[in-house]
Amino acid sequence: SFSASGALELGVVTAQGIVPVNRMDPALPQEMTVLLGTMDDHAERLKALTLKCSDCLPIESVTLHAPIPHPGKFMAIGLNYQKHRAEAVDAGIVVPRNQMWFSKQVSSITGPYGSILKPATCLMLDYEVELAVVIGRRCKQISAHEAADYIGGFAVANDLSMRDWQLHNMPDRLELMIGKSFDTHGPFGPWIVTPDEIDNPHNLALRCVVNGEVRQSSNTDDMIWNCYEQIEYLSQAMTLNPGDVLLTGTPPGSGFSPRTAKGAAGKGRKASVFLEVGDVVRCEVEGIGHIEHTVVDDQ
Repeated sequence: SFSASGALELGVVTAQGIVPVNRMDPALPQEMTVLLGTMDDHAERLKALTLKCSDCLPIESVTLHAPIPHPGKFMAIGLNYQKHRAEAVDAGIVVPRNQMWFSKQVSSITGPYGSILKPATCLMLDYEVELAVVIGRRCKQISAHEAADYIGGFAVANDLSMRDWQLHNMPDRLELMIGKSFDTHGPFGPWIVTPDEIDNPHNLALRCVVNGEVRQSSNTDDMIWNCYEQIEYLSQAMTLNPGDVLLTGTPPGSGFSPRTAKGAAGKGRKASVFLEVGDVVRCEVEGIGHIEHTVVDDQ
């Protein structure tokens, strides 16, 4: 999703730049969730437009937006990496026996580049690089074995977290939704990479870099419940629709932890390395790309 002159448009990213498919064929869906839900009808047309495009837009000449600005569901799973779970145990958090999901409010979504807001009331703003899964086909009560057929693509996300707000009701419970849903605290993008370009979503390097320092560095193979098992679990409870966005968990090394970027327990890092105004946060996932933001005061 991009804009070049004000209006939001859909495009295909190629080595030559962005193919502005809506301009080339106004009959194509103008909204990403609609396009994802009707991809079977439009895939060949999109391929043909991509091949014939001779006047691609340079990526640096447009503004990239969150691929889906207003998904029906924006959800995330907690404590889904083995080494991140070990960090939680270090912090005295009782880890869940089953998948633990929460909703990030859609109003937290922002684009892949630009600013993220740090409210004056926040002392513990934290970063969490994550692989985002975008649902491509409506599904309910499907098995993990079937789940790959219902994925529309993958993106990079930063599940920003207000740790002090998460602790408001401790030690009785860890608050998830509000502390994860502040404005601009749900950036993802920079685009949706379709499954045909990802050989195995469970063998992708991912990392978070703050001011040039690697804070998280892991691989999606450390997930406890993989993407397909996550879709199976959620689809038993609710219908998943095209454009729904699922954040699949974060690896070790987030700011609250004394562990190193790769999750080793040692003296390599001090605890509580939270984000401050002026910090530049870059999240990367292999085969997809990166998103990057500067922390600014929320005025």
